[in-house]
Amino acid sequence: MDLKLKDKVFIVTGGASGIGEGISRALVQEGAVPVIVGRNEAKGNRLLQELGAGHQIVMTLGSPESCRTVVDQALGIAGRIDGLVNNAGANDGVGLEKGSPERWLQSLENNLHHYYYLAHYLLPYLKETQGSILNVSSKTAVTGQGNTSAYAAAKGAQLALTREWALELLPYHIRVNALVPAEVMTPLYRSWLDSCDDPQAKQRSIEEKIPLGQRMTTSEEMANMALFLLSERASHITGQHFYVDGGYVHLDRAL
Repeated sequence: MDLKLKDKVFIVTGGASGIGEGISRALVQEGAVPVIVGRNEAKGNRLLQELGAGHQIVMTLGSPESCRTVVDQALGIAGRIDGLVNNAGANDGVGLEKGSPERWLQSLENNLHHYYYLAHYLLPYLKETQGSILNVSSKTAVTGQGNTSAYAAAKGAQLALTREWALELLPYHIRVNALVPAEVMTPLYRSWLDSCDDPQAKQRSIEEKIPLGQRMTTSEEMANMALFLLSERASHITGQHFYVDGGYVHLDRAL
C-alpha cells in the first residue's frame, strides 16, 4: 500500500531512540523526511547518517521558548511541516509518597508541556498542509503502574488532549490521534530491565502476561501504525486511541 508520504515532512520528538527511532526509520523508508528533535546530538547524527535522509534539531524540550525555536528551525530547514509526532518523554518514577511538588512539576514539563507547546506553535503551518498530529501516550494512562504519578498524569492528559484537539481542529481538517504502547523493548526499557536482580527472569515474567505471542511489541510495529495514522490512508480517522500492545491492556491476561 502506497501511504503517499513521499517528500512530506514530519517533526518527530525523541526521534533518535526507541519508538521515535522506529518512526523515523519508517518515514525514510516511505520517502518522507523526518526532522528529529532530541538532546543527544551524536545519537541523532549516527541515525541520520545510517538513514541517508532527514534532519536533526538538538534541543531539550519543556519550555515554550525551546518549542518555538524547534518550529522555527524546522521550517527554516524544510520549508513546510506535514505532521507532528509528539513522542519525547520518560517514565521518571515521581510517585505520590516518594515524589515531591517540585519533582511533579519538573516531570510534567519533561513529559507533557511540550506536547501542547509544539502543537500550538505548529498550528498555523499544519493548517496550510492539512497535516496531522500523533501523540504517543502509554498504558500507564489507563492502567496505572504505581509510584509514577506524574508520568501517568502526563500520559492521561495526552489522551484527553488527543480528543480535545481532534474536535477543535475539525474545521481545518487536521487529524489528531494517539498511540498507546504497553511493553515495547526500547533502550530505556532495556536499561530498566538490566537494573533488576535477574533481568532475564523479569523479562520472562512480563512477556508471559502479553496475550498475543507472549512477547513484547517492537518499535517497528509501533511505527507501522504511526505511519498509517499520519498518512492520507487514515483520512477519516481522528480523535482515536490505538493500542498496539498484543492485547495487553484489554484482553484477559489470566488465559
